[in-house]
Amino acid sequence: MFTKIVIKETYLTNSFLKISKIMDLLKSLLLLIFLGCTSIIVAQQKQSLPNVTAKTLDGQTINIQDLGTDGKIRVISFWATWCSPCKKELDAIADLYPDWVEEYDMELVAITIDTRRAVSQVPSLVETKGWEYKILSGTEQDMQSAFNFQTIPQTYLIDQNGEIVYTHNGYLPGDEEELEEKIAALARKK
Repeated sequence: MFTKIVIKETYLTNSFLKISKIMDLLKSLLLLIFLGCTSIIVAQQKQSLPNVTAKTLDGQTINIQDLGTDGKIRVISFWATWCSPCKKELDAIADLYPDWVEEYDMELVAITIDTRRAVSQVPSLVETKGWEYKILSGTEQDMQSAFNFQTIPQTYLIDQNGEIVYTHNGYLPGDEEELEEKIAALARKK
């Protein structure tokens, strides 16, 4: 009889240990789910435009924060002359851009992060491409730090209140259609 009690006691102890381990795993899983949901919510929150300056091609200084003060929808696209996907994205948008301006009352600002020496090539490239965007130039380090991105092309959609409401990194054909959907949704909210 003593053996039966010891075996039952051992069985119960082992069962409690297993249940305890399962409970610890569930607690860890719930914590991970909570943190994941929190990070998604934080990522979807609107962010204000940063206080950083860029220059027009003729050398005027512009504070990027000021781009969000006139109630216009804006797309800010970071690019460089050496970045093929950047140029492909801006080319694809160029075909749609006149319609976007008319239909959504928006503006695209293309900010190159080229070196000072490479910036001298930008005006001729813009003219050759026929891009009708506002072109600015900013230092790579300042722009990456202010906007918190690592690689280009990097695209930001700014709502009528000057808040960043959507970001996209990289370019694949068709990304411009998704961007237009986001722009259209903002224009309907007006």
